[in-house]
Amino acid sequence: MKILVVNCGSSSLKYQLIEMENDEVLASGKCDRIGVKGIESPFVEYKGKDGKKLRKELDLPNHTVAFEEVVKYLLDPETGAIKDLSEINGIGHRIVNGGPTFTESVLVTDDVMKRYTSAIEYAPLHNPAHIQGIEACTKIMPEIPQVLVFDTSFHSTIPKEASLYAIPYEYYEKYGIKRYGAHGTSHKYITKQAAKVLGKNKEDINIISCHLGNGASIAAVKNGKCVDTSMGLTPLEGLVMGTRSGDLDPAVLEFVMKKENLSIDEMMTVLNKKSGLLGITGITGDIRDLKELIKKGNEKAKLAVDMFAYRVRKYIGAYMAVLGHVDAIIFEGGIGEHNPDVIEKALSGLEELGIKFDNSHVNDEMYEGIISMPDSKIKMYIIPTNEELEIAEETMELVK
Repeated sequence: MKILVVNCGSSSLKYQLIEMENDEVLASGKCDRIGVKGIESPFVEYKGKDGKKLRKELDLPNHTVAFEEVVKYLLDPETGAIKDLSEINGIGHRIVNGGPTFTESVLVTDDVMKRYTSAIEYAPLHNPAHIQGIEACTKIMPEIPQVLVFDTSFHSTIPKEASLYAIPYEYYEKYGIKRYGAHGTSHKYITKQAAKVLGKNKEDINIISCHLGNGASIAAVKNGKCVDTSMGLTPLEGLVMGTRSGDLDPAVLEFVMKKENLSIDEMMTVLNKKSGLLGITGITGDIRDLKELIKKGNEKAKLAVDMFAYRVRKYIGAYMAVLGHVDAIIFEGGIGEHNPDVIEKALSGLEELGIKFDNSHVNDEMYEGIISMPDSKIKMYIIPTNEELEIAEETMELVK
């Protein structure tokens, strides 16, 4: 069975075609700068099984045109992964937020699309792009079943005492304001992989899953189900991120808006795109660049990484209290998978809680496996995440 995984952003389309019998990626790539006019040209990238990357610059006015180009690559007689579109058994779409309506993956139907359209306001930057991707697939491959896989589904098990905000309850009843979280597909995949590593059933493990990247979140998983997560109504809450502020006093908004004469939209742009690691350094939000700046003695870069590590440590400690017993702490994502030195900084000071980091791989840029000392009470691992495979598996289950 072959599943095509599609992840649409406002001006991008990422894809993978996966053979589910052996989890082999037959083709992958992306379309970028869709509908964007500027100095850089829009382009389509394609990589087949041979690993050779092909790239073509061309006008991409919308997601339908972009998807048509993807199909051309997939069907190419020389480099394509399939001979006919009928070989694709299903299409899985990564959806950032399904709002209060969707708590599990669903097959695309007219009714589902009507209900999903009403959830646009819960992820206004992402959901319109997802809809464009779904419509593009429907137009080009109308006979192939499509599935919506929601990042928020895994977090739907969070109890009310952890998911609700202490604001008038009527706002939850009227508008569905609560903690929806993000990266749920990654956290769900990691939970299953952690169970395999630990040699236990998924329902029998308590873990803290740390998805650390430009966008970052931590999830507390009890008996295989999420009971809390750091992101909130939107992906803005929680950890210090590449360009997002994470947790802060809401009164900061009013204070800065008055001082700088900013509108609500301008303030939200500051919090989402000009804050976090970038906001502290004024230079970059990329952890790789920050580490180079630290080597050159940049104090703000050091402060930014220290703040990032502190917030991770703070959430790990909090979620240890939430879970009571913790089987393992898992690190994944761009930062989590490639920066053991940053993980070491985040775990520093937790030794009294039974956490002992093995620094033998601290300088490795690529490492997968256990990172705790043999006598550590809590095991720690770096496990690469694979959101696309998780989406493909959930899609396969619904289209069988």
